[in-house]
Amino acid sequence: MPTIQLIHGDALEYLPQMAAASVDMIFADSPYNLSGSGFLTCRSGRPEKCDKGVWDQVEDLHAFNRQWIAECVRVLKDEGTLWISGTLHNHPSIGMALKELGLWIINDIIWYKPNATPLLRTNRLAPATELIWVASKSKRYYLDYDMAKRLNGGKQMRNLWVIPAEKHRTEHPAEKPETLLTRVLLLGSREGDTVLDPFMGSGTTGVVAKRLGRNFIGIEVDARYYALAKARIEGDSGEPPTIHLFSDTLPLEE
Repeated sequence: MPTIQLIHGDALEYLPQMAAASVDMIFADSPYNLSGSGFLTCRSGRPEKCDKGVWDQVEDLHAFNRQWIAECVRVLKDEGTLWISGTLHNHPSIGMALKELGLWIINDIIWYKPNATPLLRTNRLAPATELIWVASKSKRYYLDYDMAKRLNGGKQMRNLWVIPAEKHRTEHPAEKPETLLTRVLLLGSREGDTVLDPFMGSGTTGVVAKRLGRNFIGIEVDARYYALAKARIEGDSGEPPTIHLFSDTLPLEE
């Protein structure tokens, strides 16, 4: 059975306590700093102000990104990879921080959601994508290219992933699909590896890591979401997940 370590606390306080070069892969869905900005979101078909919580309010977003990424780089093994999910509100800062810290950017994966939430306002195009930066300390890193081809029916996998948004299993507003995390962990880690998620949220990374036989370290600052993630991960059977074959064919616009 894989080892599961869950920490209720601030990633910036806990990461410095971790041993250097102690994890094989990191997946992070860091705060986008949207809460309290007047930004509107859609919940159950109705508009409401975006207020995810105190954890999504950062005074200096770029300084924050540099700090936590630098700590992640320190605890990452030399051949490990760092995967960071985000949107246009955060990913320009993430990309700059990766460059400033001297990391090798492997890919910018575009996650396209064909069933994305409709746009409430009519002054811009409807957002239907998220970006996942993939980076490493050098050009010597682990990435399971053969697994990517197998998932893609024997063809070379591209950096455009068409994965529908799934119905949330929890109340967390930024929950990622298990299908997405399954693909990420299959490509970026081996069975028995240690996967770190410094912003654990609803625990999707931990659930998938457990099912795939990966050790997992999850950190979450919000007490409510920590309890939710803990119950979800510990209550999961650990049975191997359903592996969905990949298709890079975009659906036609309706």
